[in-house]
Amino acid sequence: MKIGFIGLGNMGLPMALNLLKAGHEVVGFDLVQSQLDAFAAAGGAVAANANATAKDVDVLISMLPASRHVEGLYLGDTGLLASANPKTLLIDCSTISPKVAQTVAAAAKAKGLVMLDAPVSGGTAGAQAGSLTFMVGGDTSAVECARPLLEKMGKNIFHAGASGAGQTVKVCNNMLLGIQMLGTSEALRLGIANGMDPKVLSDIMSKSSGRNWTLELYNPCPGVMENVPSSKEYAGGFGVDLMLKDLGLAVENAENLDANVPLGKLAQQLYESHSKAGNGQLDFSSVFNLKK
Repeated sequence: MKIGFIGLGNMGLPMALNLLKAGHEVVGFDLVQSQLDAFAAAGGAVAANANATAKDVDVLISMLPASRHVEGLYLGDTGLLASANPKTLLIDCSTISPKVAQTVAAAAKAKGLVMLDAPVSGGTAGAQAGSLTFMVGGDTSAVECARPLLEKMGKNIFHAGASGAGQTVKVCNNMLLGIQMLGTSEALRLGIANGMDPKVLSDIMSKSSGRNWTLELYNPCPGVMENVPSSKEYAGGFGVDLMLKDLGLAVENAENLDANVPLGKLAQQLYESHSKAGNGQLDFSSVFNLKK
């Protein structure tokens, strides 16, 4: 297949490279020249701009930072929807507002195009390993058409429901993840204050009712677990500002629907405080060091 890929950042680049490794022809575009250079060095074809990336491709994938970028890419007189081939399947893997995902998908449908929202979970390590989880919203037939391609980039592909459902699952998942990380950090801090060895405490809690993913696989306390950001001075991984963005999406979505998410709102406030203290680029597990 010939695939267009727009957004070759920390997540998009390894995803595009996995498609190349699978034997697909991939043409890509990004605003950062160093990312384009890395893509070209791996055998990718570099497009002059976003619109050129979408020309004559079977599938177009986008992986962008925020809702406004997705709207800017697809909508308007110069957006991709104005000139895309109706035979091109559109897949947006960005993490954006469910409402925006529905709006863009509806605009695509009005022009005879099929679009899926397919945000991912698994971070940069998952993107590199091709082990991402895809949460897909859209028509069943389109999801099944995209599945073989998504399986080249991920291990788990879930059809969440209609357009926007993938984004809904993503914001719910990341809101829970942010809350879990805060709770895990508080529990470990309390144990340490009582003189406990954090590794012993983690081992016991991971076999008890407090067990969770952040405790077992992404421990926020330095020295407890190897090959996680907390043991690398919180470098790499999933940034505080990215978590803050996703919590903002979750809270915004809840407010639009009059849903009650007090813990989500509190988590947003705490990560915002941590970010403002100069930690926005550190991994989100660095909230373990959140100051009073």
